[in-house]
Amino acid sequence: MENYQAVFKRKELKYLLTEAQLAALRPVLFSHTVPDAFAHSSILNLYYDTPDFRMIRRSQEKPAYKEKLRLRSYGVPQEQTPVFPEIKKKAEGIVYKRRVGMPCRDAVLYLSRQCPGQCPGGDDQIFRELDWMLSSYGSLAPRIFLSYERDSRKGAEDPSLRLTLDRRMLWRADALDLRQGAWGSPLLAPGQVLLEVKITNAAPLWLARALSENGIFPTSFSKCGRAFEALCKEKTDETEIKRYA
Repeated sequence: MENYQAVFKRKELKYLLTEAQLAALRPVLFSHTVPDAFAHSSILNLYYDTPDFRMIRRSQEKPAYKEKLRLRSYGVPQEQTPVFPEIKKKAEGIVYKRRVGMPCRDAVLYLSRQCPGQCPGGDDQIFRELDWMLSSYGSLAPRIFLSYERDSRKGAEDPSLRLTLDRRMLWRADALDLRQGAWGSPLLAPGQVLLEVKITNAAPLWLARALSENGIFPTSFSKCGRAFEALCKEKTDETEIKRYA
């Protein structure tokens, strides 16, 4: 399997933009950043949770510490395509991400605790954290699928700065298998783009100035949280329809 970054630690700032706002920002963004190694990606995620969505509900309460478990692929995977079980934690505003790569079939079996023979991992620290999460929550299974098209750039002078632009954000709560492809209901309004600024320290002055001059301010936006809210609304609407049918 190709080399990949297994551990991340950074701040993440999110901005919900219109295409017009992005067009105004683009000259500044492009003059200070360059495409990163994966300039465009189709990202597919499966979020794992308990039957009562304990992790997502906890995250919605805005605690000082929260965590999520997901399975991510870049493009629609086949049985042997590398995918990534990931733990994403946020503590006091800092995001920590740990992940391991393995073939899609093996990852699905591992996360469902149905490995033929011994599950992978051994003494690997990231596998120990995954094993702990799987055992401590119990009944973890895929609950929400979420995909988006991502353009990625990095700082021309500071490669630790990373900017991502997410479009065509889709979610669903059925066919919970990455191999089923990217389809579902939209999470963003037409013409909306999610800009994420990923930094290890403070945002560069040029970026802060450009955002301020265009009246663009950080927002709280959890993709998984928004999908969960849409799911709850869908279930409520179904209940109302049944009540008056």
